[in-house]
Amino acid sequence: MILKHKNISINYSVEGEGEAVVLLHGFLENLKMWNDLIPVLCKNHKIISIDLLGHGKTECLGYVHTMEDMADAVHAVLFQLKIGKAKFVGHSMGGYVALALAEKEPQLFNGLCLMNSTFEADDKERRLLRTRAIKMATTNYNNLVRMSFANLFAPESKLRFKQAYDIALQSALQTPVQGYIAAQEGMKRRLNRFEAFKAIKGEKLIITGKKDTLIDPETIAEKISNTSIVQEELSEGHMSHIENKSELTYIIKHFIEK
Repeated sequence: MILKHKNISINYSVEGEGEAVVLLHGFLENLKMWNDLIPVLCKNHKIISIDLLGHGKTECLGYVHTMEDMADAVHAVLFQLKIGKAKFVGHSMGGYVALALAEKEPQLFNGLCLMNSTFEADDKERRLLRTRAIKMATTNYNNLVRMSFANLFAPESKLRFKQAYDIALQSALQTPVQGYIAAQEGMKRRLNRFEAFKAIKGEKLIITGKKDTLIDPETIAEKISNTSIVQEELSEGHMSHIENKSELTYIIKHFIEK
């Protein structure tokens, strides 16, 4: 389905009936990343998945897509569908977008699962890496995406799940350069939203990977101690929907059915 928003097209899909669940993909992904999960979840729920700005079939707004910009696009889809309450699952960048939306429109949330994502802002080193990647994107995009994508997986996963890895990589390579740059700039500028996460009504879940090089499970565990946020740690890397598919499916199904 297509929605016109600020003179661009936003692509989204709706499957099933029942309480709403919104799935938000990560950087260099699109709504197809949820293809294996949706048939399980849509049996008793309305599952809404959205291509974020500059990804999939959703067009770019500019060369900076802040997490707030992306949240506004998600909100526009939910308004179109007359969704007043939902549970949200955000993978990586999708989690950052969900948190930006939660800060602006907290009444929309019945719960939030941050999947291989974090409520923290980038540190200085991470912002510098994003700046370097943005510069490289204009001259050596194909190799940049391949390198960035490989770092998301535990080393052995690239061989163990080679077919799924190759499919996901080809999808990542279809992300336009403008979409890559705009998202990197937006992630670089995002705020720490720990307070917004804690304030969400309903279940608050964060899924981490033991071998994830981007999100440190121990740091997360320390920061969420003495809060109502629940942490589930899986055995592999940043791409739980590929590397820990069965365990992830069980956890997400349990999360939305609570």
